[in-house]
Amino acid sequence: MDSQTLKRFCSLLIGVVSLICIFTGNSIAQEKPTSVYRFSIREEINASAWRTTQQAYLKAETANVDAILIEMNTFGGLVNFADSIRSKILDSPIKTIVYINHNAASAGALISLASDKIYMAKGSSIGAASVVDGQGEVMPEKYQSYMRALMRATAEATNRDPKIAEAFVDPDIDVPELKEKGKLLSLTSGEALKAGIADGEVSSINEILEHEGLENAVLIDHQITWVDSVIGFLTNPAVQGFLIVLIMGGIYFEISSPGIGLPFIVALVSGLLYFTPLYIEGFAANWEILLFIVGVILLALEIFVIPGFGIAGIAGIAFIICSFAFSMVPNDAFDFSLTEPNLLFRSFMLVVISIVGAIVLSVIFGRSILKTRAFKRLVLQDEQNSSKGYVSSVVDFSLIDKDGVARTDLRPSGKVEIDGKWYDAVALGGYIAKGTMVKVEKHENYNLFVRQKFEVPS
Repeated sequence: MDSQTLKRFCSLLIGVVSLICIFTGNSIAQEKPTSVYRFSIREEINASAWRTTQQAYLKAETANVDAILIEMNTFGGLVNFADSIRSKILDSPIKTIVYINHNAASAGALISLASDKIYMAKGSSIGAASVVDGQGEVMPEKYQSYMRALMRATAEATNRDPKIAEAFVDPDIDVPELKEKGKLLSLTSGEALKAGIADGEVSSINEILEHEGLENAVLIDHQITWVDSVIGFLTNPAVQGFLIVLIMGGIYFEISSPGIGLPFIVALVSGLLYFTPLYIEGFAANWEILLFIVGVILLALEIFVIPGFGIAGIAGIAFIICSFAFSMVPNDAFDFSLTEPNLLFRSFMLVVISIVGAIVLSVIFGRSILKTRAFKRLVLQDEQNSSKGYVSSVVDFSLIDKDGVARTDLRPSGKVEIDGKWYDAVALGGYIAKGTMVKVEKHENYNLFVRQKFEVPS
């Protein structure tokens, strides 16, 4: 075979191999099934919902899914966490589909507008996103202005009508075909579809997948871990109040009966259970935890070191109350602009009531708790009284005024030998060198107290 023929053969072989690789690669790519990651937002929009969203998007991106489906049924929640979820959806490269199954009010409407597609179950509604306090009262204009800007910017980012989005917040926005002026806008599933806010009115998730061409997709459901459940439980206000009672009760008992140990352990464990989930959720910052520690130190100094009750004690109590309350609400140092005023007030009230309750319960039931059989099992109750024959040491008066010799250097403690026996000794008057003659002056607490013996010249 000549060189020219060999070259043609090699070129043909390379071409065949390339075609095989292309077809094989295509078949492998076609074998990869499409997938959709699904999670739900059914509760109030809060730290737990934000944590679920973060974990769901992380797992979805790791699994390289084709779309994320959020099934929503919420009446709203905290604006700052809704904004965080909104930003997460907008920044994600994965297509996000929201399925409104009944309600997407207030913060739920903001999150829905951030998605690529919105589908609504028949009879569902979206809107009414005005910022209100815990009693349902409309908040001041600065909060409404911020929410209007969020809604408008979100709608613009997802190619929806910003005027309609703003009308969810502002009753003065005029949308004649959808609402009367002076009323907040809320849309039914049919109205949202006509207004271009929703992309479809469906009766099931399967219909959504068909509309999106994902009918053959594998549906991956987000799994809530036990850690998430525990964090959700510990951040419940009722549980937080109970933990504060245990913390303050433990501190009270430890200060009242120093050295017992058990109250300190109860306070320490309760403190960890209180602050740890809040720290994980992004509420409690380092400075807030430090504020609590400083408060406890100031309180202890006031009780044990500084006479009376003054500035240190008052400052300690104030620091402890502030650390508890500030840890419950989102803030940037002392910036609470995104925190509802009533939420901060409710946090302070919960802390104050819990602390007062802890003190009252400790005073009323403190002695009873110390006398319970269960408590006595954990704490040493026996006393070794001298009236029962217990003594720290027996004084041997026969050793007083006896002479001996230092068998080690006394600096000031060491060993001395008297009548052939060695004893622990303490030098009176300073250092005594090894081999020096000594005289016993007294015997206390298992130690002989000796002084160097000087020879009197004859």
